[in-house]
Amino acid sequence: MGSNNGNRQSKTWPTEDHPLVVLHGDTRRLIRGLPDCSVQCVVTSPPYWGVRDYGVEGQIGAEMDLDDYVEALVDVFREVRRALKPEGTFWLNIGNTYTSGGRKWRDGDDKNKGRAMSYRPPTPLGLKKKDLIGSAWLLAMACQRDGWYLRNDIIWYKPNCQPESVKDRFTVAHEYLFLFSKSEQYCFNQDVIRDRTADGNGLKNKRTVWSINTEPFPEAHFAVFPPALVRPCILAGSQLNDIVLDPFYGSGTVGAVARELGRRCIGIELNNEYIKIAKKRASAVQPSLIPVG
Repeated sequence: MGSNNGNRQSKTWPTEDHPLVVLHGDTRRLIRGLPDCSVQCVVTSPPYWGVRDYGVEGQIGAEMDLDDYVEALVDVFREVRRALKPEGTFWLNIGNTYTSGGRKWRDGDDKNKGRAMSYRPPTPLGLKKKDLIGSAWLLAMACQRDGWYLRNDIIWYKPNCQPESVKDRFTVAHEYLFLFSKSEQYCFNQDVIRDRTADGNGLKNKRTVWSINTEPFPEAHFAVFPPALVRPCILAGSQLNDIVLDPFYGSGTVGAVARELGRRCIGIELNNEYIKIAKKRASAVQPSLIPVG
């Protein structure tokens, strides 16, 4: 892909006066319009494979073949790497999934309306009914092979995780947050995100297990990217007024946190209803009066 620095930025680029820009459309197309080396930090949570039907034609995550899903995301993240500054970082939240066991659809329920699906992908070749697919690690390793530096696998532990009625395995209470960098040396503001020591009298390097509750969001009928998961990523990977990108913007958590922390943000989202929710959320955020990061 050639350089896009001919400047298509005029109305689609965040400024100090207009710090948040949300682009409506397929990220596979729109991300190609971002200029080379223009974004400092990327934080995103793409659709998981075969987990939820967002009701939009052409959605990533609804592929019938797992390899097609991984390839689609690797292609998007290759464009992310092109648009990222050499010192930039990419934070990817993704969860594992199980084979569907041959079921073709799934009902919603009162506690989780977003789980209803009109399709279920078939069991991937070589796997069996009830297998844990390991799609999170398949994607992470594919990104590494494509040129990313894979720096950390962070465990997002969810104390209030969704209950499961399974009787022959443990309830899943975690997802992954992978930290990638474009280069060997990169921006990492470690001091800003240090944790308190057990006695409360000192600071220590942040560990790779983060205990953060999920946050239900009635307007979207699913648990959204919690701000507490996004905040350390933006603080560690950027400075004031830097540009943060989320190519799977959803209900806009990344934009809201970026605004709170004095960063600019670009979001790309396929579902126009989510964009409306995201803009409402961002408009309610007041930037911190205390400079952070």
